[in-house]
Amino acid sequence: MSASQTSSSDVPADVPTLLVKIFGKDRPGITAGLFDTLAAYSVDVVDIEQVVTRGRMVLCALVTEPPPNLEGDLRATVHSWAESMKMQAEIISGLGDNRPRGLGRSLVTVLGHPLTAEATAAIAARITKTGGNIDRIFRLAKYPVTAVEFAVSGVETEPLRTALVTDAARLGIDVAVVAAGLYRRAQRLVVMDVDSTLIQDEVIELFAAHAGCEDKVAEVTAAAMRGELDFEQSLHARVALLEGLDASVVDKVRSEVRLTPGARTLIRTLKRLGYQVGVVSGGFTQVTDDLKERLGLDFAHANTLEIVDGRLTGKVTGEIVDRAGKARLLRRFAAEAGVPLSQTVAIGDGANDLDMLNAAGLGVAFNAKPVVREAAHAAVNFPFLDTVLYLLGVTREEVEAADTLDIV
Repeated sequence: MSASQTSSSDVPADVPTLLVKIFGKDRPGITAGLFDTLAAYSVDVVDIEQVVTRGRMVLCALVTEPPPNLEGDLRATVHSWAESMKMQAEIISGLGDNRPRGLGRSLVTVLGHPLTAEATAAIAARITKTGGNIDRIFRLAKYPVTAVEFAVSGVETEPLRTALVTDAARLGIDVAVVAAGLYRRAQRLVVMDVDSTLIQDEVIELFAAHAGCEDKVAEVTAAAMRGELDFEQSLHARVALLEGLDASVVDKVRSEVRLTPGARTLIRTLKRLGYQVGVVSGGFTQVTDDLKERLGLDFAHANTLEIVDGRLTGKVTGEIVDRAGKARLLRRFAAEAGVPLSQTVAIGDGANDLDMLNAAGLGVAFNAKPVVREAAHAAVNFPFLDTVLYLLGVTREEVEAADTLDIV
């Protein structure tokens, strides 16, 4: 029985207890029926756990020993009741409550498409080798990926994460390791990058296509990737190539933007759960302001293309949103939302997002470059943005409930 369950009383280690286990085909009334049966013997409930898998139930109840001379009668009555319900019963004598969980508590979320037995065995073995104990396993989702959460104790979060990262890459699965605790459900601000994260496109490339300078923009981007230009230099160089472009192209680019699969579902579910959601982008407000309105975002900030007399000037105005700027904006949004930085989530894919990912309580690398995956707290390498929800402990059922509401 899981040590992760909450006891109703503090039972000393030398007090006799009974573990009552019921298993068989699930049907209404089993749980109530078991405890109605036990109630006749004046026992106290110490712990309960129930699992239903493909219509088969396992119900465990840890209870105090009944008054003297009644244990035999309790056992006979429980077995008789179980037989009448076409269930099986097992009753094991013992002492005290479950053993205390070890120090260091983490939640390991495993994402697979599919999730193979080999991968599951490897993750479980690695947890054991690090000194961790698996206290509970729970399936969060069965599609579009299989998502399973392991509650682990006995090992600190950082060394556990380090140990599992290598195995995840080798096995072709995603593994996220976060510290367990109430803060996980209290994360109330999610801020994400836009290009290649919230949307599938690079906005500067969409503008460049209309200006006929895609190749030149690509050359500048490549130079920045080689470290020959910093972000601000590359931004100015690329935007300069757009000089003279008619401002009417803004509407065309907006219509060409493609949301990443799962983006609407991610935002709708987060809003349903009471989160605030924002975006920061090295792109342009001409696109992010439209996304903010369309998706019901709480915050949005990006660079602004200068437009004079109906044409792009090839310049940007205002504060440049670069790598450091994204982290500053995360902090600003958190302050405006009244959310501690430790209760924020940041999502991004590029090196330009690293400061923001590191500053957040949980930084998620989404289909990111290797250097970003290695630095982030968690990584998702599936093309569905809503899989990030599983890292927050949100189940597929909660996602589907949000989909029925007109939130955004």
